[in-house]
Amino acid sequence: MATAVASPPTSAPPRTSEEERVRAARRRDRINAVAWRLAGYAFFLGLWEFASGRLMDERLLPGPVDVLRTFGELWASGKVPGAFADTLTRIGIGFAIAFVVGAAIGILMQNRLLNGFFRDAVTIGVTTPGLIWALITAIIFGNRPWGPLIAIVLTTFALISVNVAEGIKALPKDLIDMAKSFGVGVVRRNRQIVIPHLAPYIFTGVRFGFSIAWKVTVLTEVFSSSSGIGFEMRTASQLFRLPEFLTWILAFYVFALLLEKVVLEVIERRFFAWRDTIKS
Repeated sequence: MATAVASPPTSAPPRTSEEERVRAARRRDRINAVAWRLAGYAFFLGLWEFASGRLMDERLLPGPVDVLRTFGELWASGKVPGAFADTLTRIGIGFAIAFVVGAAIGILMQNRLLNGFFRDAVTIGVTTPGLIWALITAIIFGNRPWGPLIAIVLTTFALISVNVAEGIKALPKDLIDMAKSFGVGVVRRNRQIVIPHLAPYIFTGVRFGFSIAWKVTVLTEVFSSSSGIGFEMRTASQLFRLPEFLTWILAFYVFALLLEKVVLEVIERRFFAWRDTIKS
């Protein structure tokens, strides 16, 4: 009687682990997000190019090609680096002062009496448009360098104060008391409990405040400065140089996006890298 020869067992294909599937899904999401973002840019740039010279006179709406050529000319002349350097210097000094003042007020507002002293000033700072402060400082200080700095401080300090105050109110009191009972020192307690807890509030205030400071600085330069991005915008509009005017506007947008997405987000991601370590 013939015996059937058993075929060798076939090895089952290796199963993809759950972690690899999650990574692949995240990778697909990132690729889709980047693709749709690039598609959005391509759509609006194409619409702009189509409208220039067809729907509107090219002298009134220069196309992106003309704007890009103008940017190259301005960069070669040295105007772009110089204007951005002046504007960033004002933002850096003004926002540094606003951060120190806002953080100090946020800490002082934990006292009931001082909270009443500063509350209305902080409310006014949060609700008043930056345009108002830009106009006030332009009228008072003219083209003196203190004008933009004071406008930045008045516009952004309240955002820092509110976030710092709310972060301090939400401190985990039980965890701090437990650390005290186990003899954890003040420096270590602040470094491992207080600062990690306040960091999200501080970064939120910094990101919102910095974006507003950027706009207020350009506004003050438009009104009363003799250098910077806003001054170049005003000069181009007064001379009716629309390609140059649109170039400065787009350069402002692009640089603001780079600061937000490249610089601030990278700093925030590295600062909070310990969260990913804990999750893993």
